[in-house]
Amino acid sequence: MTRRHVDHTDPLKLDWRENPHIEAMIEQRVAERAQSQAFQSRLRLMIIETSIMGAFVIAGGLVLGRPVLEVLRAGTIVAAACFASGLLLIGVSAACGIAASRFRQWRSQ
Repeated sequence: MTRRHVDHTDPLKLDWRENPHIEAMIEQRVAERAQSQAFQSRLRLMIIETSIMGAFVIAGGLVLGRPVLEVLRAGTIVAAACFASGLLLIGVSAACGIAASRFRQWRSQ
């Protein structure tokens, strides 16, 4: 059994040349989605790196024969510091991106 292609009698016709607002609206939505996905991927990477750094410190301490509570405390401190610095880095990166965007808009006017 095969499917037949059915042409619609009333397709949505968008005239890009007469209405540039449609293209601007689509570009804005695409930019917002890309920005949201970029933030999520940065946050995901930061969480993975934080976990790995904490695990490395804990594993290294246990291999060296240090007391377990001391090792856990050190691993937690390292993981918290990595998480805080990652959040700070993401925030500064976002602020610089916004500032650059506003500067470009200001220059184009």
